[in-house]
Amino acid sequence: MGISVQVRTFTGAVEATCVHPAIAALCAQAASQSLPLLGCVDPYDDTVFNRSQLRVLIPELQGLNKVSAAEEAEAAHAILALAAQIERKAHRYLVFNGD
Repeated sequence: MGISVQVRTFTGAVEATCVHPAIAALCAQAASQSLPLLGCVDPYDDTVFNRSQLRVLIPELQGLNKVSAAEEAEAAHAILALAAQIERKAHRYLVFNGD
């Protein structure tokens, strides 16, 4: 199994999930570019981002969305949609769930 991304509440309830086969490749591409947040996603454990961190993560995803191959761009687009949900509601987290 690969990396999935979830919107979680502060209680741990899952509100939305993205399971795209290219998420791991997108994170690896971010790591190769030394992106500070997406490039440090742990492929084997949870990596949690709060609303404040989205101010850095969203531009990273937008930049990768523009320069990535089709599958990675699709994954970036799907993650951006989840991030938009977090921007609209308080006490939500974007969680990259590794294997």
